[in-house]
Order: sequence, then structure tokens, then C-alpha cells
Amino acid sequence: MRVNVLRLLAGAAGPALMGVGASLLMDRQQDLMGVLEWLGGAVVLHDALIAPVVLLIGLVLVRGGVRGPVRGALLVAGALTAVALPVLLRPGPRANATVLPLDYPRNWLLTLVAVATVTALLVAAKEVRGIRRRPPS
Repeated sequence: MRVNVLRLLAGAAGPALMGVGASLLMDRQQDLMGVLEWLGGAVVLHDALIAPVVLLIGLVLVRGGVRGPVRGALLVAGALTAVALPVLLRPGPRANATVLPLDYPRNWLLTLVAVATVTALLVAAKEVRGIRRRPPS
């Protein structure tokens, strides 16, 4: 019963927040085209580049039970890259230094290293668990 109530609340919160976002967007008519271009670009980037590359790499390079963690890591890395692209494609000084005060390319690379490290640990744990379960020959 509790789970159903939680699902109902989460299901209601999504459209409610989408409505708030749409109303805020309609208040600022000049931003509408920029938002639509960004959303369209995100869909094209995902469907034409990220998803096929992830599936192809997962299919070609990885065999067995580690395919899932590698595909998951590639999806996370692709999403992080898509979010970081505006900052990565426009490096350099800005008119207002407080707008983007951090070293975003370095942080993006550190995050990708963290994703790769966690994935390697997951794959290693799966291998160790698989070795322990096999009967001695």
C-alpha cells in the first residue's frame, strides 16, 4: 500500500513540475527557441551518437557477464559528456568570471575517471564472485 501511494505521489509530481517549467518558459518567450533547439540537439545527440556507440562497444568489446556494467558506464559517460559539451566547446575567459568559476574540463575528466574506476571495481567483483562459485576442477 505504501509503495502505491509513493508511486502515485511521484507520478503526480512529474507532470506538476513539468507544468511549472512550461509556465516559466512561456513567460519568457524569447528563450523558447533556444530551449527547443537545445532539447532537439539533445535528442539527436543521444539517438544518433551516444546510444549506438554504447551498444556497439558493449557488443564488440565485451563478452559475458560484464557487458552490463560496461554499457552502464558508457551511458553515464555519454550523459556526462552531453551535459558538459557547452562548457567544453567554449573554453576561454568569460566577461563575468563568477558565471562559471570552476575548471569544468578537469572536473569532467575526473568524473569520467571515477566512472571508469567504479566500473572496473564492479567487473573485478563479478569476476571474483564467479571464481568463488565455480567448483574446483
